[in-house]
Amino acid sequence: MVVGATGQIGRAAVGVLARDGWQVTAVSRGGGRDEGWPDEVREMGADREDDAALAAAVGPDCDVLVDMVAYGPQHARQLTALGARVGSAVVVSSVSVYEDDKGRGFDTQQEPDGFPEYPVPITEAQRTVRPGDTSYSTRKAGLERELLAAGQRLPTTLLRAGAIHGPHCRTPRELYFVKRNLDGRSRRVLPYGGESRFHPASVHNIAELIRLAAARPGTRVLNAVDPDAPTVAEIARAIDAVMGVESESVLVAGPPPAPTVGDTPWSVPVPVVCDMSAAERELGYRPVVRYEQTLPDTVAWIEGHLAGRDWREAYPKMFQTYGDLFDYAAEDAFLDTLDTLDT
Repeated sequence: MVVGATGQIGRAAVGVLARDGWQVTAVSRGGGRDEGWPDEVREMGADREDDAALAAAVGPDCDVLVDMVAYGPQHARQLTALGARVGSAVVVSSVSVYEDDKGRGFDTQQEPDGFPEYPVPITEAQRTVRPGDTSYSTRKAGLERELLAAGQRLPTTLLRAGAIHGPHCRTPRELYFVKRNLDGRSRRVLPYGGESRFHPASVHNIAELIRLAAARPGTRVLNAVDPDAPTVAEIARAIDAVMGVESESVLVAGPPPAPTVGDTPWSVPVPVVCDMSAAERELGYRPVVRYEQTLPDTVAWIEGHLAGRDWREAYPKMFQTYGDLFDYAAEDAFLDTLDTLDT
């Protein structure tokens, strides 16, 4: 059973599991289905916040429960309460649970000197934030702690996903460059010399990890990222290539020169790069795609979703999360200043 089946990762995971021979029930609030799923996939509507509805969807005997939308200790307890009916679980977590050796994490990154300096690469042994109800990161940490402690009742593989990408994303980072190209912007400002790296995670690679973990139950936590962690400048060039355009990257040594100039969704002062050797060792994992291989589908989906709509209407959560990514007036003022200085 896949909970959150019509979300970005769920769509890919349901298809992979069904094609691997599982009898899959796809659970979502609306009970919908993806056109790419095999016909034998069974869809069901249920709100995971409703304990009775979720229990009814699980039924008396479920070999593997895959949960895309578990966010805190209450969801962990909801799952472990079903332990007698469920053989094992695979639950999506996040790399945002990590903190550095000074106690800095994703929640402190906007503070002065608050961005975490993680080891490169980050292994699963890296310390994590204290569980709590204050943020996405602390809720995910609470989810992990509860499920790992309940391993004997419900063996659970937790997958710490990076910057998830692919079609059906509500906050596609690639929008930053796709829309600029569609708007005919020939120059873009990239802070930190264009060297920022924030490890992406394709839905296809996460789905492969889910497939392997479903067949190898256990209590474990694993990173879930792509085999490569391209720089933001490399991402920009790759998107240009897919769209058939040529753009100039104006590289700035240091942070974004203004709040709405060059602050891309990947812009970080130090690398956030994860190690995947544990998944290779424990599950026999091998990635199925590299980042640039996924871009044609991602770019096409973003373009189609934008067609005829303001980007804030098409991607309201993107605007809520990142603010105004397309303040061209501020960007032009900065570029004009640079040009004047050059002259």
